[in-house]
Amino acid sequence: MEETQVTTTNSKAIECAREFLAVMNINARIEEGVIGDSNALLIRTDDAGLLIGENGDNLQALNYILRRVIERKTGTPEAQLMIDVNDYQRRRFDDLRDKARMGAQRVRYFKKEVTLEPMTAFERRIVHMALQEYPDIATESEGQGPTRCVVIKLLVI
Repeated sequence: MEETQVTTTNSKAIECAREFLAVMNINARIEEGVIGDSNALLIRTDDAGLLIGENGDNLQALNYILRRVIERKTGTPEAQLMIDVNDYQRRRFDDLRDKARMGAQRVRYFKKEVTLEPMTAFERRIVHMALQEYPDIATESEGQGPTRCVVIKLLVI
């Protein structure tokens, strides 16, 4: 995608997010950013608890809904965009990366695979990406639906 098309899509995405939050009567500042390797809309608001919800459930739903709205309004299929509220996703990203690295250290030390807690597809992707830089470690997603998790294994070299 060309730079001008990305900028146009991002500005339309910001406008869609503003409209969506206005309908919810939420006053927020929205800006562009990057989390990991994903483009993101960074929302700053005093109503973060409402948007994030318990364990990030509302934020996960907000991500899904806003991406679909943005896809329809911009004509961009599969909008590769993440919504973050008051750095919740960024902190979660950092926590997952740290947890993955600690899991890899345990696998190396105990020579036994480690299974992390169930995660969303986005969270599992973060773990897989974080451990790609370890040539002696492999990751694999196991399970179904909401119980799907990442297993960290030692590669025999």
